[in-house]
Amino acid sequence: MKYLLFTSLLLWYMTCSAGAKEKQPNIIILFVDDYGWSHVGYRNATYHTPNLAQLKREGMEFTRAYVPTPTCSPSRASLLTGKEAIRMEMPRHIPHEHPDGSNSSKYSYWETDPSHTPSINWLPLEEVTYAESLANGGYTNYFIGKWHLGHEPYHPIHQGFDDQFGTSNFGHPRSYYPPYFNNSDVLKDTPSDKYLTDNLTDRAVEFLENYDKTKPFQLSFWYYNVHGPHEGPKELVGKYLDRGMPKAEANYAAMVEAMDTSVGRIKEAVEKNGLAENTIIFLISDQGGLFSNAPLSGGKRGGNTLGEGGARVPFIVWYPEMIEAGSVFTDPIQTIDVYPTLMDIAGLKGNDNKDINGISLLPALKGESLPKRNLYFYRAYEDQYAAIIRGPWKLKKYRSGKVELYNIDEDISETHDLVESEKKMTRALANSLAEWEKEAVPFK
Repeated sequence: MKYLLFTSLLLWYMTCSAGAKEKQPNIIILFVDDYGWSHVGYRNATYHTPNLAQLKREGMEFTRAYVPTPTCSPSRASLLTGKEAIRMEMPRHIPHEHPDGSNSSKYSYWETDPSHTPSINWLPLEEVTYAESLANGGYTNYFIGKWHLGHEPYHPIHQGFDDQFGTSNFGHPRSYYPPYFNNSDVLKDTPSDKYLTDNLTDRAVEFLENYDKTKPFQLSFWYYNVHGPHEGPKELVGKYLDRGMPKAEANYAAMVEAMDTSVGRIKEAVEKNGLAENTIIFLISDQGGLFSNAPLSGGKRGGNTLGEGGARVPFIVWYPEMIEAGSVFTDPIQTIDVYPTLMDIAGLKGNDNKDINGISLLPALKGESLPKRNLYFYRAYEDQYAAIIRGPWKLKKYRSGKVELYNIDEDISETHDLVESEKKMTRALANSLAEWEKEAVPFK
């Protein structure tokens, strides 16, 4: 009898404890394409981004956020899995072998890559994504926008997402006005004057209004903006042309404003639907910008993509329930840290991928410090191919044997190479990078 009474009390206690457990937060990940660190309005008056500025004022900005392989597909693979993309055999973006954007070959090569490194043409289904782990923890997962991690058999709905919208096989649209894609039925019945970003945002707002309220949700809205073709909303381009901007840059600035407006609509929908107290929003870019990233050096193209202008990206987190408004985190982080952060925030520490390379940012969001560590970078397009960051120090490595060393805290533009004057640090970082390459790079 005592045993039965004890068991009943224990079950009652466990039930009450579970009921009292804090609700899992809703999660929104806004992932912008080719959006440079220098292209936010509060750093560069060329661009109009009031909604990003508000997100920053009310949340936390990570001022030294980086992408391990700053280019389209690998950046997405790392965000989804928490792993350095090279470990998944993806040092480059996924090209398209067939007119419909699909691939028959498992690997592709790049003409200007001196190492002739193969790069996989899809994210293997065996890789564990944050959507799959969140689904196991009771989340609804919805995907909107650009995927660029493989054609139909590898689309989001096969990687942990319950549904997807506006997802094609392509890495960018044919046009931001219909028809958006060649050889594709995706969004084919859209009115001819509907701008792609507005179309996708409409669906995101609709999801926030109508999702299943019995479960927490995770919404991944991965923009095609601001990737080329550079085509801004027709009603916005004129004001930038009137400022004397070249046509391509005027269109780009209009695309940035359209993206910012979209972010504002998402945040407004969160607040109007009573979700603000229990929703976390991430705003991140997949790599640096195509146009000038001054004062940063390098960018999406030009042989210096591992420069600050190519690898450092905007990274803002909005979570009123936890984050002190207007806070700033200045230590280096990488986008591989998002996956473990989501697991921590959702209370799923025992339900994550044990192979992840990132760390949880939850302490930082609470105003605490993070462990000191090295950050590694790798891509395979040209002579420059690898880098390491340790605190303020950054070493870049080239296939030709050259290395460069910079103190980013003192030289954000990477104009003063310190290889000769800081030989001890150069050796230390070069040795650490070489050891990491031996362990992480599958192609020897």
